[in-house]
Amino acid sequence: MTFWMVLVVLCLIALAFVVLPLYKSAGRLTPLIATIIVLAGGSAAALYSEIGRPGVPSGAGSTPGTDEVVVSLAERLEDNPGDVDGWVLLGRSYQSMRQYDDAIAAFEKAIELEQGRNAQTLISLAIALTESQGGELPERASSLFENALALEPNNSNALFYAGSAAARRGDTALAADRWEQLAEQGAPPEIRETLQRQINEWRGLAPPAAIPQPAATDSIVSLNLSLSEEAAAAMPANARVFVIARDPMQPSPPIAVTPHQLAELPLRVDLDDSNAMVAGRPLSGFAEFEVVARVSLSGSPAAKSGDWSGSLIVSANSGQTVDLVIDQKIP
Repeated sequence: MTFWMVLVVLCLIALAFVVLPLYKSAGRLTPLIATIIVLAGGSAAALYSEIGRPGVPSGAGSTPGTDEVVVSLAERLEDNPGDVDGWVLLGRSYQSMRQYDDAIAAFEKAIELEQGRNAQTLISLAIALTESQGGELPERASSLFENALALEPNNSNALFYAGSAAARRGDTALAADRWEQLAEQGAPPEIRETLQRQINEWRGLAPPAAIPQPAATDSIVSLNLSLSEEAAAAMPANARVFVIARDPMQPSPPIAVTPHQLAELPLRVDLDDSNAMVAGRPLSGFAEFEVVARVSLSGSPAAKSGDWSGSLIVSANSGQTVDLVIDQKIP
């Protein structure tokens, strides 16, 4: 029974992490916050009632799940369709569940209510559209990123994607401008070097000189990176490989990106806090994260059709070593 009691406590802790930021933002107990408390608290109580009582056997069974909470939130929004925060929360919930069509519909409703004046919601919709296409940037997503930049010119997420979209359209001058602005926002040296290398390529300049790297810190995770025979046969030896760490709940922007050459594989890659892409967002700050290794035909970290990749979820335990094989072709 102790295990289930701990699980219920964890549910309540998770509830606090969701409710407190919303409460601080609103400054009062809104209907949305009250609904989350009732739904999540009720799920924890039901969980204990069903499987936490003495004498109830452990094992698989019918327990309240995330799906039920999301469905309940959707039903509440039918009665209160003007709740912008509710639609955004619903969209992020669907996005984390990879139900992209539902996420897109929820974000579109929020944008309608906000009259397109919230850059972050525009970005959330654009990312959901991109993820629904397997990482390919559709034209509508590109427009949304540009609209977000008009509202927040220094938004790093929008700058990254808008630069990638511009390059795909053949506007390499605009792509370079976007990524130069991104590089000036305090990215770690290795990330700046990756950005600058691509910027120079877009501008037809020589590759940048290597930027001195900071002293290595304790490894968060070590990867034994390899390539399947099928992938090796399909990709040119001079292709670039990007190892990307990202938050499974919010894949963009990445937590860390490290570039490599395909000819180096098989390769051991150590990831630590010095690889963080954004200052104040270290790998060690996450309980777990997703690691994606992608062989890029275009030379850009953004996924494109024909690239090969592999991924896995790892916990942020110092010194952990895992095997990662690049064996999946992006359609």
